[in-house]
Amino acid sequence: MQWTSDISTGEWLRGLLDDPWNASMHSVVPHGYPAYARILHPGAVRSLPDQAVPSPEDWVRLPLAEQNRLIALFHDEPATWASTAAAFGTEVHPLAQWQRLVRTPVDGDWRTRIAPDGREFTAPMEGELAPEVVAAVARHLVAHTTTPDAGAAALWEGFGGLLGHLGHTPSRAFLTFDDTSTEDPHHQAMLDRSIHDPLNNAFRKPTWQEGILSREVSEGPRLEFLDRAYVLFEASAREFSSPDWVLDAPWRDLPGEEHGFPPSAQSPNILWPEDRAWVMVSEIDFDSTVVAGSAELVEALCADPALEALPLREGAELGWDADDVNR
Repeated sequence: MQWTSDISTGEWLRGLLDDPWNASMHSVVPHGYPAYARILHPGAVRSLPDQAVPSPEDWVRLPLAEQNRLIALFHDEPATWASTAAAFGTEVHPLAQWQRLVRTPVDGDWRTRIAPDGREFTAPMEGELAPEVVAAVARHLVAHTTTPDAGAAALWEGFGGLLGHLGHTPSRAFLTFDDTSTEDPHHQAMLDRSIHDPLNNAFRKPTWQEGILSREVSEGPRLEFLDRAYVLFEASAREFSSPDWVLDAPWRDLPGEEHGFPPSAQSPNILWPEDRAWVMVSEIDFDSTVVAGSAELVEALCADPALEALPLREGAELGWDADDVNR
């Protein structure tokens, strides 16, 4: 995988997309493929035991073993849409929408809902798939292209910390805790400076603020469709077929690792092979990924027990009001 400034390799998609205000999925998913599959991003579920949650003051007084026991009780586990629907008495279907699935009332918070059985369900991530799910999908993609070792991956430019920029503030900040910081004689001076910085920034010359990607990439050309802009990489389906693909991704979050976070990399928002046999789209506002390709590919994706995938018809609508079954 490597960055490319040749955005012309993705221009062929432009003519296959609808106007952004079109209600169908084809604002982001190309027309013209024999079949489509919708891969549902997993949610999360947490059991809520009949036990009061300790206050922060009480928590610090608990023995470590008791803290670990309580943490285990409130552990999140992946939740399929089917298991979520079963908990709320709703139905999974190709146009299902999460907020309908969890019976969200008008003006209610659909991201976290308590089921009748007392479990807490959290909505899926939007615009990304876990590395192991990407790998499961990619193994099918490899088998349904004549160019499994050549293609392209596009990453939305707006992910936090991805790109560097000219400015006064870092691309992102890492929160650290230090109980001794208040005893540091330089700590108050640092705070005093930070109070004045917003005024000083107005007169300070902007400097380059590093992101995950280099300055060359950050300032390079973008592949633009409608109201989205992407950084383009040469990449193949085979390179994503192992969960360890994050270790080789040029956009691997190395700054995060330096602050103690495990290796990670955003999943591609658009992926296609050189022969254009299929296109995988993880739109940033969708809680599902759509694959356009052959009928055989869609059948294989929907039959894979490692995935929760459903066939879609061309022209399908995936907006908030598309779920007429669970109203």
